This record gives sequence, structure tokens and C-alpha cells, in this order.
Amino acid sequence: MDEYVWPTGPEVPTADAVLRSWATTVAALPIGARIAGEVIGRQPFGVFVRLDGSPNAVALAEITAMPHGMELPTVGARVEGEVIWHVEHNHQVKIRLDEWTTSVE
Repeated sequence: MDEYVWPTGPEVPTADAVLRSWATTVAALPIGARIAGEVIGRQPFGVFVRLDGSPNAVALAEITAMPHGMELPTVGARVEGEVIWHVEHNHQVKIRLDEWTTSVE
């Protein structure tokens, strides 16, 4: 597997599903809410996360919102953190990570 991958596969919500669920997502995940989920995509600028309990939400944790000096978690890693922003133009939930564990396969 490449080091960097975009989120793909049946577990990734479609753009239409994300759009239809946006108001519900924002209400369910207010700024400051604690989150947990699984990394489903990894890029040099951050990781995409499928959030537990919010199947139609796409979260992004940018490297600037991770503990200083920590490496990006790998695809499949379990992560925890908090919601820091809602991005209306692309319907992303921005998150800050504070903990993660590598998946065991």
C-alpha cells in the first residue's frame, strides 16, 4: 500500500450522503464534542476519519491539529480527539487528534 491514500471503498460515504446529512452531522457533533473513529485516508497534510456513530460524516485532522512531533496515524488506526470546526463549503468536520492506536490485523 502507498504511504498516502485517498479514502475509498464501501465504508466511505458518498458526497450526496454527506450533503444530505450535513445539518444532522453539525447538530450531533458540536464544536468541542469528543470523537473517536478510524483513519480511512492519509495525505501529507492530514488524515481522513470515519467517525463512530456518524456514518455520513467525513472528518479531517490536519497535521497542524495534532500533537507536535507526532507522525500521522496510518490507515486503519483508531483515533480520538475533538471537533474544532465545521467547514460548510465541503461539508467536513475538522478535528484535533490527541490519541491514536495502530490497528491490529
